[in-house]
Order: sequence, then structure tokens, then C-alpha cells
Amino acid sequence: MAKRKKRWVYAPPKMPKPKVPDSIKVELTQKANEIIQTQFKPWRSELDKGTKEKGFNYIVDLYTTWWRNYFYFCSKYHCPGPRAISEYFESRFTRMEYVGERQFNLSYMRHTGQWWKVYEGMTLEECLETIKNEQIFWP
Repeated sequence: MAKRKKRWVYAPPKMPKPKVPDSIKVELTQKANEIIQTQFKPWRSELDKGTKEKGFNYIVDLYTTWWRNYFYFCSKYHCPGPRAISEYFESRFTRMEYVGERQFNLSYMRHTGQWWKVYEGMTLEECLETIKNEQIFWP
């Protein structure tokens, strides 16, 4: 059997991800929480009325959170069944990745558990408008 020769390949260092300015964090958090209060919570409360009575999991809270340069829309579910592992669990359903110069990539969580990037290089306002209008970004 032939021996393989080792080869060295140049691997340039990865570029560091841009740091999110505090002003953008505050602005985005405020606008996203407004979307949750005015659009998502009323819509979910109508859907979950019948679910609570049948014993299925249902959303009890919607919120947002930052992690590094990612901004997430999250939901907290209640598991009312007697065989539930935990009484509550959390899920992230939409992600905005800050890529610099007030630009974001917009992704949603697929049923496979992987983030699927749909839009790249959108402004903050474009991202929020897309989240309002396209249901793949809803809980």
C-alpha cells in the first residue's frame, strides 16, 4: 500500500465578525419588541385558544435576545401533559446576523433544526418589514 505524503496548505485566518454598536442594539431591540407586542402576541393568542384545552404545547411568551452579533426572536412553550420531560421549553425561530455597516442577514429555523439564510445584506428597516410580512419568520 502506498504511503500518503503530508502536504501543508495555506489557511488564512478567518476575519473577525464585526462588533454590534450599542445604538443599533437598543434601536433593534425596541423595534422588535414593538413587533412582538402589536403583531405576534395577538396573533398567537387567537391560535392557542383551542390548543390549551386539548393538552398540546402552546406559547406562553415571546421575546428577543442578543448573542454575540446575532439577534434572535424567541418563544417559550408550556408543556401541559403528564409525560412531559420539562414543564417549559424555549425555541428560537428567527435570527438576524449583524454583518457590518447597519446590514443584516436574515434567517429562520427550519424543521430540521438548522438555520436557513434567506436574505443577505438587508438594512434594519428592511429586515423588520420582511419579518412582519413573511410568515416563515413568525413563531
